Amino acid sequence: MRRVVFNQKGGVGKSSISANLAAISAAKGYKTLLIDLDVQGNSSHYLGFDINADNDNNIAELLNQTVGWFSVSTPIKSYPQPTSFENLDIIPSSPKLEKIESELERRYKIYKLRDALDELEKEYDRIYIDTPPNLNFFSKAALIGAHKLLIPFDCDSFSQQALMTLLNNVSELRDDHNPKLEVEGVIVNMFNSQAKFPAKIIEDLKDIGLPILEPYLPLSIKMKESHYHQQPLIHLLPNHKLSQSFIDLFATLEHTEKATVS
Repeated sequence: MRRVVFNQKGGVGKSSISANLAAISAAKGYKTLLIDLDVQGNSSHYLGFDINADNDNNIAELLNQTVGWFSVSTPIKSYPQPTSFENLDIIPSSPKLEKIESELERRYKIYKLRDALDELEKEYDRIYIDTPPNLNFFSKAALIGAHKLLIPFDCDSFSQQALMTLLNNVSELRDDHNPKLEVEGVIVNMFNSQAKFPAKIIEDLKDIGLPILEPYLPLSIKMKESHYHQQPLIHLLPNHKLSQSFIDLFATLEHTEKATVS
């Protein structure tokens, strides 16, 4: 199962959601891989990786080896790196992503990530892909290579507008490149249950037929603490309300997946 976490709007929690769902997947016994396609490298840092360190086993090097005629091909299975958490590996980000994007796009290497995922899924039960906050080459490549799309959403009117634009873009990309891509659902993040406006926004989205996943992820300072300690919530604060919400959300995804398969 390959899930891409994507929204064209920044600050909605893509990296937090990607890393925490991947960590829960691993803790549940699934061999899990997280791929960080965002040049900022937030999910890489979250799991203890310095994207500026001298390390050739990153997503930029994996994609870059497809460009040159005389480049030496490194086996795909060499790129995932173990984290300090059992069953959880990562292919970290790199600042080089920004440098190679135009060349990859010019040579139309948009399907190379999908090809790599075809190989990687032989080794992993679950693959999560964190993406940049815009529809660029890397996010398009992730959407082409994924099975399901999770959309983080933070309940403001600007986010609602961005969500509709995103869905239109995804629909066009799915028609042209990946007809099997499924919008698995919208993840409501940083939800304030005491305010009326977020609930109104969510009801509006439900009224137009969007799949809103439950439970909603509550707003909590504990997420920043989790980032600071470089430990996903299931390891840092397993009994906290936000941790339990993530666990329940993961269970929702697993239930939906099993129901679809059966």
